[in-house]
Amino acid sequence: MSTSIRELEPKEVWNRFADINGVPRPSKKEQKITAFMVDFGKKLGLETTSDAIGNVIIRKPATAGLENKKTIILQSHLDMVCQKNNDTVFDFDTQGIETYIDGDWVRAKGTTLGADNGLGVAAIMAILESKTIAHPAIEALFTTDEETGMTGAKELSPKALTGEILLNLDTEEDDEIIIGCAGAVDVSAYHDYTEEATPSGVVAYQLSVTGLMGGHSGQNIHMGRGNANKVMNRLLLGQYEKYGLRISQLHGGGLRNAIPRESEALVVVPAEHKAAFEKEFAENAALIKKELHPVEVDLSITFKETTAPSKVMDVKSQLAFVRAVATAHSGVYAMSRSVEGLVEASNNIANVKVENGKIAILCMTRSSVDSSKHDLATSLQAAFELAGYRVEFSGSYPAWEPNADSPILHVLTDIYERMFQEKPKVAAVHAGLECGLLGEHFSHIDMISFGPTILGAHSPIERVCISSVQKFWKYLLEILKNTPNK
Repeated sequence: MSTSIRELEPKEVWNRFADINGVPRPSKKEQKITAFMVDFGKKLGLETTSDAIGNVIIRKPATAGLENKKTIILQSHLDMVCQKNNDTVFDFDTQGIETYIDGDWVRAKGTTLGADNGLGVAAIMAILESKTIAHPAIEALFTTDEETGMTGAKELSPKALTGEILLNLDTEEDDEIIIGCAGAVDVSAYHDYTEEATPSGVVAYQLSVTGLMGGHSGQNIHMGRGNANKVMNRLLLGQYEKYGLRISQLHGGGLRNAIPRESEALVVVPAEHKAAFEKEFAENAALIKKELHPVEVDLSITFKETTAPSKVMDVKSQLAFVRAVATAHSGVYAMSRSVEGLVEASNNIANVKVENGKIAILCMTRSSVDSSKHDLATSLQAAFELAGYRVEFSGSYPAWEPNADSPILHVLTDIYERMFQEKPKVAAVHAGLECGLLGEHFSHIDMISFGPTILGAHSPIERVCISSVQKFWKYLLEILKNTPNK
């Protein structure tokens, strides 16, 4: 019989993780998990509140002997990235995540696992319900919609918290202590096109790009992984001029903060060009696979004949579309001039949809420098507006600027060195953490971020290291006993 994650150590953490993974919690649909957390806090007899946006705060008094310590804010987000493989039948709105153990890793069956940031939530829950763990006074902050807009952190009242130290449990390498992160802005481009009757004498094809690794559009953007939307556009570019290819539909990617793994297009080609088109498509696919193979070993690029659609995109809009996507930058834009090896700015062409006379291209632009973020966002805007698109900026949030003199950083560094006989990696990350926004609301709070090792976040290969969770848990408990006095 297979082992349940509830049998893993520390059981108090894994049991709470199993509990919350049984509750659907997609971003912007956190009503069920918010209600679950409110019920959890009230059943413990702890002061529990929830605001209009769905954030939950649970307060627990200090244990005996630690009343003179500063109040600690333990913070994690409730929502999760919902991604699944094309062949996985799963409804994130109604089903709980199905997990299994693979050696030293916990994974999900064909979907994202929700360890980002479910392990942080579970650890905080375990502390709140414990009667034996020593800790100062705690304000447990569970935010909503971190993954698609950080709405919870944005809307949190500046009067909601009284603590002076915030421990964000949303870092994904257990030997790292994070002191800074990138900000971001959503760049969206829209265009209407004319649907024309499909020409007669054509062959229809379903083109598919699958098997890419995907991953976190911040943490993994520098790893050379393929972007399904750029790969598909590369296949389409120039095919109208050579073979008269016409696009009927295209769906690629998903959430803005996930590198797109899959794209599908429905196209037609004049029957007289059938053999030439198929030959060149296969040749181009082979070239792209060879190019990306050192990283993308499972990439699949295929075509198959299908029933011809009734409508296709008008020629003018099609040319503007493929050229705009080809022009728009995706990937690393600039490396940091001040922090060696850190990506400063990047863009992810995350989602492309062509259907029923409408085109939507959704991007996420990140940077640790606000001026650089603006430069890249306006560069994208220029590319899309030259193609006649309407461009919108939304969801902007600030970077979290590093503070190498942070008092809590010195506490965590000293404890880490004492416990594990090595120095931790103190770093900033090219990902979005809520610390930037929370710092705007609560400028007096000293903030830090750490967590267990999670790989493949924002993709169906997401997994969390079991031994790392044990390390993280021991570290967190030691930190709680050694935080500064008031």
